[in-house]
Amino acid sequence: MKRAGHPVSEIQYRILEAAGEIFADSGFRHATVREICRHAGVNLAAICYHFGDKEGLYFEVLRYGHDLSIKKYPMDSAQNKELPPSERLRNFIRFFLLRILDEGKPAWFDKLIAKELMEPTAAFDRLLGEVVRPFYKVLESIVEEIIEDPVSEEKILFCCESIVSQCLRYKVKPVITRMFRQDVYSPEGIERIADHITQFSLMGLRHLSARLMHLDGKESSLKGRAGRTQKQG
Repeated sequence: MKRAGHPVSEIQYRILEAAGEIFADSGFRHATVREICRHAGVNLAAICYHFGDKEGLYFEVLRYGHDLSIKKYPMDSAQNKELPPSERLRNFIRFFLLRILDEGKPAWFDKLIAKELMEPTAAFDRLLGEVVRPFYKVLESIVEEIIEDPVSEEKILFCCESIVSQCLRYKVKPVITRMFRQDVYSPEGIERIADHITQFSLMGLRHLSARLMHLDGKESSLKGRAGRTQKQG
């Protein structure tokens, strides 16, 4: 078994799984290393040897949960520049949906992330920088290609957040199931969700691109008109 390109021993696996459950239940501040070791069946020295300290262990737990979904649902086809950007966007959305809706990942992972969203720790900031940011970079490059015209980093980020937010909405399964009056989470249903989010997002991005072209043309026309007025004056 590998995590982030490095081998994970049986002891590390036991510690990470035990720590994930305890951090998810108690939170980082209230969880104790002694309790984690007891749950994992290891001695206290094992934490120091493999993870350095409690903070180091906590970050590795967060990354471990994320790495499991990356290994199961890699983003390679979303990064393949030989594919058109619209197809890469669809691949990105599909794999992101599969990741967040996967019920095979550790039960504690979503609970732990929910705690972090409510009360972020320094480890969460590190996770965003080292793990989540590269993930967003993939989407940002796709969005930039679709829009074509140069736009601000903020506008690109707004577009990415809009796409990701559409996907995250489907995490609320009880609401979605009742709204649709059926279970749309079958493999075929997830494909339909991916198709819809892709089509909806492409329409928005292309409209934004067309609007930018219109505004650029209007601005050029106004500048030209102003220039002629000055000459006449």
